[in-house]
Amino acid sequence: MNATIPFNSPTLVGDELALVEEAVRSGHSAMDGPFSRRVQDLLAEVHDAADVILTTSCTDALELSALLLEVEPGDVVIVPSFTFVSTAVAFARAGASIRFADVRPDTLGIDPASVARLMDDRVRAVVAVHYGGIAADVDGLAAVLADHPDVTLVEDNAHGLFGERAGRPLGTFGRLSTLSFHETKNFVCGEGGALVLNDPADVARAHVLKDKGTNRRAFFRGEVDKYTWKDTGSSFGLSDLLAAFLWGQLQRRDEVLAQRRRVFDRYHDTLAPVADDLGLQLPVVPEGDVPGYHLFHVLLPDPATRDVVLDGLRRDGIQATFHYVPLHSSDGGHRFGDGHQDCPVTDDVSARLLRLPFFNTLADDDIDRTCARLVALVTDGQGPR
Repeated sequence: MNATIPFNSPTLVGDELALVEEAVRSGHSAMDGPFSRRVQDLLAEVHDAADVILTTSCTDALELSALLLEVEPGDVVIVPSFTFVSTAVAFARAGASIRFADVRPDTLGIDPASVARLMDDRVRAVVAVHYGGIAADVDGLAAVLADHPDVTLVEDNAHGLFGERAGRPLGTFGRLSTLSFHETKNFVCGEGGALVLNDPADVARAHVLKDKGTNRRAFFRGEVDKYTWKDTGSSFGLSDLLAAFLWGQLQRRDEVLAQRRRVFDRYHDTLAPVADDLGLQLPVVPEGDVPGYHLFHVLLPDPATRDVVLDGLRRDGIQATFHYVPLHSSDGGHRFGDGHQDCPVTDDVSARLLRLPFFNTLADDDIDRTCARLVALVTDGQGPR
């Protein structure tokens, strides 16, 4: 029997455990400790950002975005239907109605033409997701939003840390962007996230919201003689123990990205020669862009083939999976959506997409075995030619 190839396998890449011990021994294990500051400073430098706030998850970072934007009932937020539920629920929780935009068939990022059709004077924000770490069409979105200066662009960059669009880091195109350090992401600490603040005008209030509505930061900076309740907010901050683990991962970022690029390129180079004959669509990276190398997906010729291949891979111990059920057709989408939106590309992609095992230490032999089995299953399913 073949050994199981897991879908994901988080790995230690450096001194994470020693750094966690150091954080424990420091006596400061709550948020805003020394390791938190190291991570925040690094991420702020990478994004040339006004500031970065570490959060307990990317979902929390999105919820903090909604608070910062003062989203409220009656407002509309546009999100891609092809995304994880957090992209929408963070704004629905604030009372907004959600409009679901379709995605482009190549990059699977939000389609600016679909966004344009959904725009009106109720829209407060548009959330772009860089699917798989491949840049969404931020240039097209900028053109649409140029006619709507009061609408904020938020980047859900859970997949794309260190990815680039035309030499510019993902997460720097919107007023706000969010990151994820969940165990399934490129850089992990179990659970964690970050809010990247690209507008200096947002920094002071963002910290008040993060500090449970108090001006605690101003107090510790000596700007006020005591701190007290000033605004709404919550306890969004990441423990310094987790920040220490994350710092250990980020110190090895070049090594991690090289490993993940190796996995991505081997999948692509193995499948590309047979893709056209088998009707497979591989990830499309726009020329000049650098993806975040978060995942590798394949679009199968039709839903029936996808299901046969998925089942066959799993029976062979290869833990592939499908991806997002379209949000516009979900129970939550019907409940919190602002009317019904047609998203035909999302419907099509969701039914045909297959995610292959992907993690830093995935062996070449396991990639080759996965590709060979996928090709055999597709070929068998197509019958004689």
